[in-house]
Amino acid sequence: MIHTNMLAATAMLALIAGGAQARELTFGMQDNEVSNVFKGAQAFGEKLEELSGGELTVNLFPSGTLGDFKAMVAQLQAGELDMVVTGYPDMSYVIPELKLVGAPYVVDDFAHLEEIVDGPWGQEMDAKFGEQGVEMLDLWYYGTRQTTANKPIESIDDMKGLRMRTPNVPFLIAYAENVGATPAPVAFQEVYLALQTNQVDAQENPLPTIDAMKFYEVQDHVAMTNHFVASAAILMSDDTWESLSEEEQGWVREAIEAGGEVSDEMTVKAEEDLIATFEERGLTITRPDLAPFREAMQPYYDELEAEFGEGAIAEVRGE
Repeated sequence: MIHTNMLAATAMLALIAGGAQARELTFGMQDNEVSNVFKGAQAFGEKLEELSGGELTVNLFPSGTLGDFKAMVAQLQAGELDMVVTGYPDMSYVIPELKLVGAPYVVDDFAHLEEIVDGPWGQEMDAKFGEQGVEMLDLWYYGTRQTTANKPIESIDDMKGLRMRTPNVPFLIAYAENVGATPAPVAFQEVYLALQTNQVDAQENPLPTIDAMKFYEVQDHVAMTNHFVASAAILMSDDTWESLSEEEQGWVREAIEAGGEVSDEMTVKAEEDLIATFEERGLTITRPDLAPFREAMQPYYDELEAEFGEGAIAEVRGE
């Protein structure tokens, strides 16, 4: 008993002498160590440690080591994980209204998405995140999805009949269907082979992904269809957020913004540089008129407004 009391007293004295006790935040993501998001998360951790004088540090778990994003969100809600990265519209499995912001061509570019998220509709979504036990800290740029094919896409007419690989995501399947292509679900790691063997004729992904997966080796044409602006939502468990002091919350917000700047700048530069790189590799870059692509999505918009109410799309866009 005496020994136990002495240990407790020693620990208390150390705490008083050293100020607040150091705390390590756990941060899970599906992105790997070479991704811009991971590098942004590293910058966040470095900035947070600097601002807090080492009081708050971050332990990163990349490459889905803690499970897919749904598994990590469940850990977040259970208070077993402090932070996670997910696609913003990907959270539509628990917040259905996010399907609206995922619909092709609803968002013009990342600056527009930031306006939406910071605006009245986005604030309503923040409240819904809160209902799920989650605090949304920031939004980072993941890249804009473009279309590659084995023929040039000069207009929407060139989409007709293409067998297009899409992820098993409703709004991306709707993109393929509504512009005249036939969606073909293929596992991500199998896309290269599917393109190489002509199992599919086309696919869609951000330019950095097209580069990283070497799709340019088996596709000659890139169409700048800009149909979906991908984003990374940085989420924290409400339990964790509420356990932080006001000062600590300020450190986290400042550090997460710094990390976002690192990640966003790298992604924007990569997209700019890759157009020239692809052209040097002999790929054809086309820029079709996107007005017909947007118009073609109207039936899908009608489906969404049947679910969420007339004018829901305009409300998201801030019109």
